[in-house]
Amino acid sequence: MSLTTPDTYMADDPAGDFPIVQLLTPEGERVSHPEFAYEGDDESIRGLYRDLVLMRRVDFEAHALQRHGEIGLWPPAQGQEAAQIGSGRALRKQDFAFPTYREHGVALCRGVEPGQLVGLFRGSELGGWDPNEHGIALYSIVIGAQTLHATGYAMGLTLDGAVGHNDPERDAAVVAYFGDGATSEGSVSEAFDWAAVFNAPVVFFCQNNQYAISASTDRQTRGPIAQRAGGFGFRGLRVDGNDVLACHAVTKAALQKARDGEGPTLIEAYTYRMGAHTTSDDPTRYRETSEVETWKLKDPIERVKRYLQVHGTPQEFFDALEVEAEELGKNLREACKALPEPDLESLFDKIYVDGATPELLEQKAAYIAFRDGLETEGTPA
Repeated sequence: MSLTTPDTYMADDPAGDFPIVQLLTPEGERVSHPEFAYEGDDESIRGLYRDLVLMRRVDFEAHALQRHGEIGLWPPAQGQEAAQIGSGRALRKQDFAFPTYREHGVALCRGVEPGQLVGLFRGSELGGWDPNEHGIALYSIVIGAQTLHATGYAMGLTLDGAVGHNDPERDAAVVAYFGDGATSEGSVSEAFDWAAVFNAPVVFFCQNNQYAISASTDRQTRGPIAQRAGGFGFRGLRVDGNDVLACHAVTKAALQKARDGEGPTLIEAYTYRMGAHTTSDDPTRYRETSEVETWKLKDPIERVKRYLQVHGTPQEFFDALEVEAEELGKNLREACKALPEPDLESLFDKIYVDGATPELLEQKAAYIAFRDGLETEGTPA
């Protein structure tokens, strides 16, 4: 499956004449594409559907925990499940992902436990999981910074000889996740340039959910984000971000291209953020309710459900999944409430693998003095 030939397929494209890859319509009908295809059977589609449902349940449960004061903040991902699950399931064990702070579905695909997702937002820890164990970096709060990290890691894979051997157990690639708002950051353009010049095995995966907090995409760019790749000398693709089959197929092909030593690809997953940017945001201040209602008809989970129902998946499957989702929600609530109170002193010990800089030690000492002073006064630190 080559990524070097231009697209010929045209689909509904609200941003111009740049083509969008779609394999499953909002009505749940499979459609063909001359270059990309989902190669799994209906059993594998049921697996993707399960992932979509469980990701949404984790997202909703964490949102409820924030509203109940159990965590301080939560970035909802409703509507973006297909983009995350489709791309996340295309990764191999040796690949590595660099997320933003909203890639809950990708983290679940990499084996991160749901309870580990909320520690950062509860303030109990700086991350929640071991990146080396799961093949996914900790969440990045600094907008766009992870694209630089991903490009550097990808360049390291090349230097380590982990690319271009036609060995599925050895060759590796990287995915950098970011939103449409991040493309306005200089870091992202720098990452594109370095990746192109050094032919880095990295896939840049932009979830264009159409709003960078309150700024709509048309206030940030005059054309499809995927077009930007051409200016740096590599290919850009647009995919229906609410189509889990298309997201999987396009990401799988782009990752293989990277593993084969053929350089980077930019994927723009055109999707929609159904909820707020974070739980501190009020989206009704900058977008119309009618717009949200229109996108409800393109729900990434419902279209897969329609396909499975039409093609003979028994109701027992959906009933069992609902029970599993309920149990997952219960477990997440319990895991969140079991998190320990933050030990701020220990956070200073988790910045560097080997030792600490003099500046960090100075900051740690200053915090300890501050904390001890509060405790002396009878005020909890």
